[in-house]
Amino acid sequence: MSAEPEYLPADALAEDEPKYLRRQKPVEIRKRKFSRKAWPLYRRILVAAAVVVCGGTAVYAATNYLLYSPGVILRSADQIEIRGNRYVAADAVNEKFSADLGRSVVRVPLSERRDALEELPWVEEAHVQRVMPNRIRVEIAERTPVAFLRTGSDLSLIDAHGVILERPAEGEFHFPVVGGIADSMTLAARAQRMDLYTQFMRDIEHIQPGATDHVSEADLSDAADLRATLTGVGTSAGNASPILVHFGDGDFGSRYHLLAENIDQWRASAGSVDSVDLRFARQVVVNPESKTVAASLKPSAPPVDVQPAVVRAPVHTVARIPQRASAHAVQHAVQHAAQRPAQHTAQHPSAHAAAPARPHVVAAKKQQ
Repeated sequence: MSAEPEYLPADALAEDEPKYLRRQKPVEIRKRKFSRKAWPLYRRILVAAAVVVCGGTAVYAATNYLLYSPGVILRSADQIEIRGNRYVAADAVNEKFSADLGRSVVRVPLSERRDALEELPWVEEAHVQRVMPNRIRVEIAERTPVAFLRTGSDLSLIDAHGVILERPAEGEFHFPVVGGIADSMTLAARAQRMDLYTQFMRDIEHIQPGATDHVSEADLSDAADLRATLTGVGTSAGNASPILVHFGDGDFGSRYHLLAENIDQWRASAGSVDSVDLRFARQVVVNPESKTVAASLKPSAPPVDVQPAVVRAPVHTVARIPQRASAHAVQHAVQHAAQRPAQHTAQHPSAHAAAPARPHVVAAKKQQ
């Protein structure tokens, strides 16, 4: 007997099926890597890569040319162009670039060379630049001397900042001579003294044009008292003789004006004016540098105590001789006493043995 398949009812089959079915795995769809839509991106990447390669090659070639090409090598000093040097020797400038000969101008350290050039005494400021392909340009601003400096038995030059300069072999200078400044002093100390000198020259030239032409020497050893030797001051016949004038440390213009206005009157009253002290507020001491010397008198004349001459300025001020000047004597008074006739001395033997000679006081013109 043949077996026939048994058919179960649908309800029975439904009970045998699981309640939860496993989730089916999604099917992956692969895309083509070189699709037409990605081509613009790839083109941009290729172009950028080509630019980088070309740029790197160009930079390498340029660097190799600038550093090692014979066309940019500084071979001799003839390739160094110097401007603005009058007293600075070209050899001194070229010597600062001796270490750069034989290599590219690009490798020359410009700032270091500039600092080396400014160490030269005559160089106040220097500018260094490259001129491609193979030259160096140097522009120099030289220092300006304002006076001769007495250094022992020799004369040097000095500028307004106190820098001492050697006198060049070529060149003519017409300056006063300053003293009281030594090379051993610090630059700041020399600059302070030269500031006093330049202020003095500027003030007297402002108050009277051409006044600086009368300045022969200036002693700056005392920072509180500038002592100047002047020639040709005044209109009298004796104005050619030099006068040592104490100007102090300021108010130079008005003090010089006082001197120029009254020097002829002082010469007429005192006979000879060798020095003048203008440092005091309301008085002028004439010939303070003269000394009391009995030895300078004739043997027949007894010693005379001579005082400096005091000029009152203005007129109504009482003349007073400062203690620092009372120990000195007036040269013109000594000469006057020495030149007296012998008969006068014989007739009046007590004339010179009396009280000390009275200071000679003359009135100065009142300043405007």
